[in-house]
Amino acid sequence: MTKITNIAKNTSYLTLALILQKVISFTYFTLVARSLGPENLGVYYFAISFTTIFAIFIDLGLINVLTREVAKDRDKAENLLGNVLTIKIPLALISILGVAIIINLLGKPELAIYLVYLSSISMILDSFTTTFFAVIRGCHNLKFESIASIIFQFIVLIFGLSALYLGLGLYYIMGALVLASIFNFFYSALVLWRKMHIKIKPSYDPVLIKLIIKISIPFGLYAIFQRVYMYLDSVLLSILAGNVYVGLYQVAFKIIFALQFLPLAFMASLYPAMSYYWKNNKEQLNISFERAINYLIIISLPISFGIVILADKITLIFKSDFNEATLPLQIAIIALVFIFLNFPIGALLNACDKQKINTINMGIVMIASVILNIILIPRYQAVGASITVLATNALMFILGIYWVPKIIKIRTRKIIWPFLKAFLAAVIMGLVVYYLKPSINIFLNIALGGIIYFIILFLVKGLRKEDIASILKSFFSKSKNLSKSI
Repeated sequence: MTKITNIAKNTSYLTLALILQKVISFTYFTLVARSLGPENLGVYYFAISFTTIFAIFIDLGLINVLTREVAKDRDKAENLLGNVLTIKIPLALISILGVAIIINLLGKPELAIYLVYLSSISMILDSFTTTFFAVIRGCHNLKFESIASIIFQFIVLIFGLSALYLGLGLYYIMGALVLASIFNFFYSALVLWRKMHIKIKPSYDPVLIKLIIKISIPFGLYAIFQRVYMYLDSVLLSILAGNVYVGLYQVAFKIIFALQFLPLAFMASLYPAMSYYWKNNKEQLNISFERAINYLIIISLPISFGIVILADKITLIFKSDFNEATLPLQIAIIALVFIFLNFPIGALLNACDKQKINTINMGIVMIASVILNIILIPRYQAVGASITVLATNALMFILGIYWVPKIIKIRTRKIIWPFLKAFLAAVIMGLVVYYLKPSINIFLNIALGGIIYFIILFLVKGLRKEDIASILKSFFSKSKNLSKSI
């Protein structure tokens, strides 16, 4: 069994799980948005965004280190986990204290403050859950994480909608997230202990802790920059423009966030393999990177084109209160292509011990994001935040792709030609979707657009029979764990 097949197997587990999770999540978001309206939705997501920024100070890049180092040598997994826990426990206490102090200094209403407190519980539990799953991921097993992601979303859906139906308010809606986080924490711990046979207990090895901290610094800085970059816009919108604009902006943010399951699933499996290939098989590393870029181009272009054309109909799903979200969505969704491509570029840099470059790039992008948001939000509100998303993701792509040829030998034509073919297919699809837009149902239009895109792509040989066979094989082939093939 080759590593490519095992990557496909692992990707299939997480892709199927993330598809279901994102469908449930987006359905839940739509129902919550329709019920709460822009302002209350803005308060709710302000609290989540605020605590999500602080969550990174608990991790500080330790998750990436765990996954990478366990992938290299599983025998060290228990010792690595124990020492990471010794580092994370005091960081968790400091972070939750920081959340409490700063939210009170901001002078926010009592509702926002207590929602932040509730969200902080999820912040702590989720941080340790992702630590446990990082070890499992390093062992090349994504099945249990896939199961957990689905159950988590079902818990949120059931309890959140129950709170909406009973009219219990935002506290109970946030409480649904807390319940889901509690489940995930105990489930991930149980899997690690019973299935992976790894004990969960803090350890103290000063030499190893020093080494972990040294390795994690670039990852940690990158994660801080990334988290601030991703969630500070919602916080700044709340402070500089008001919670209504946070609610409007969340429509664009949630759609983009939901669509990221594809590169997330693919890179979750490919990242440990990239680490292995960097050490043992450079040629396979080149091939894997090219394929990742090509597949993500093929997927992201039609989605971006389609949503730009259908944005006004998409926002109507959230009721007429969200009409003003159309333009922010159209601007932000163009960034989807750059967002997708930044996943394999970032994974390549991290896997090949170039995490410092990734960190510098993300630091530059974060600074650009903060500056642009401060300039654009007071003037253009949610539209300004969306312009920032597009500009900064394009900047991240430029900064990252500059380094790729310095690490691996990429065949430019192997990327340019598939891009041009996918672009042509997306343009033709877009024209058809635009023509049919006034006359047919949006969901039928999306389905027809997808069919047309892949037919055109197949005709121009942008998608080969071998690619289709590989995708089908990834879902139906029976394979052993990746760890057994190493």
